[in-house]
Amino acid sequence: MSKFDYDLIVIGSGPSGRTAAIQAAKLKRSVLVIDRHDRLGGVSVHTGTIPSKTLRETVLNLTGWRERSFYGRSYRVKDSIKADDLKARLHMTLDHEVDVLEHQFNRNHVDTLAGMAHFVDANTVEVETEAGDTTQVTGEKFLIATGTRTYRPDYVPFNGKTIVDGDEFLEMEEIPRSLIVVGAGVIGVEYATMFAALDVRVTLIEPRDTFLDFIDRTLIQEFTHQIRENGLDLRLGSAIEKIEDEGDHIEVSLANGRHVRGEMLLFAAGRMGNTERLNLKAVGLETDHRGRVAIERKTYQTAVPHIYATGDVIGHPSLASTSLQQGRVAACHAMDVATIPESPWYPYGIYSVPEMSTCGMSEEELKERDVPYEVGIARFRETSRGHIMGVEHGMLKMLFSLKTRRVLGVQIVGEGATELIHIAQAVLNLKGTVDYFVQNTFNYPTLAEAYKIAGLDAFNRMPIPDEFKEPKKAKAKPAEKPAPKAKKAAE
Repeated sequence: MSKFDYDLIVIGSGPSGRTAAIQAAKLKRSVLVIDRHDRLGGVSVHTGTIPSKTLRETVLNLTGWRERSFYGRSYRVKDSIKADDLKARLHMTLDHEVDVLEHQFNRNHVDTLAGMAHFVDANTVEVETEAGDTTQVTGEKFLIATGTRTYRPDYVPFNGKTIVDGDEFLEMEEIPRSLIVVGAGVIGVEYATMFAALDVRVTLIEPRDTFLDFIDRTLIQEFTHQIRENGLDLRLGSAIEKIEDEGDHIEVSLANGRHVRGEMLLFAAGRMGNTERLNLKAVGLETDHRGRVAIERKTYQTAVPHIYATGDVIGHPSLASTSLQQGRVAACHAMDVATIPESPWYPYGIYSVPEMSTCGMSEEELKERDVPYEVGIARFRETSRGHIMGVEHGMLKMLFSLKTRRVLGVQIVGEGATELIHIAQAVLNLKGTVDYFVQNTFNYPTLAEAYKIAGLDAFNRMPIPDEFKEPKKAKAKPAEKPAPKAKKAAE
């Protein structure tokens, strides 16, 4: 019998917390998940990943965005779209996600406890419920999966209605006619482009001269052209001096002397780790200025070996997809069970309008490393499937090593980018080359055919490998002259 109440206590039920809990439970260990809310799922389900992606799909469906190239910019599936129309589908999706998660926990015998947890000592946490009751539980191992919260600086006069953060934005009562988005990170870009698709006048402000710097610059250039063509006003290199609530509108004063007005302002510049109430000092742990916990990347152990941390609370890459994997790896290590090591190649997905997704290295990274490479590019409008779908834009870019011919990176912008990227991910992980895309057949007509086009584009500029060259024909030996016939003896 263990001297602790549980083998593993997970604080937080987001993507990494849920997979860690289920993995440990499948290994026949006792598991408790503590979440500050009575509904499981964490930020990912309730205010982050699932809501924003559901909202995007709802916007594209109700506006008829995907059909406008055929029927004109004025085409809409529903003429008058209200905030309630957006939230109806959102709530249905969230209810389903929570139901699935609760069923998974019940099926795997994972205990749950709603309340705010903080450490008392190295193996004890105290949980305070909303009713004010407290209870203490002990665990042999712990996983911190508390995620992040929105960053709310003092100079922004948040009021919960017209000046909001990313969480409050989902509770809007009316769709604004004009929207100011501060922060061109992933969240800001996603919401800004979604509402531009709703024909809302959107201004996206980013104090830096560039945005989404981890994405290939060619892709960003293509993306920037498309969103501006969609009507989004992108203001780069514009530091904010003041944000004022003028009652009937929001006024933003920029350092360059310009002003921006809008009915609503969404502040989406950064997030903070949810660690301030965990009392980490009680176990000898510290956080950085953003509330993030440092870990050892292969095992996800913190400086205290029996305490692990996963998900957004550890920082980069802060993706729901990678968090799901981190939870499994951490749980296996905590339970002393060997697991398959994580792959170094994972995809990024940005659910903007249009989508962007990448896997592997960018062209800028290859230049920094002095890697000789070739580029292959395909436009979606070059594919028959693109014509059928009415896709006017979209690009797939592939990078190949000139030495080994291996795929080094793939970047996609356009319809279905986040689905298409997994072909690249598979080839990258299997150390495939440009020849794979030339030799193999892709379904026709599909957008995936863009891989074939881009592969051929690069292949035609690369040296032909020896195995593809026709063998040289051996030179024929000259025919031997027939020997002279012997003269007759009579002669």
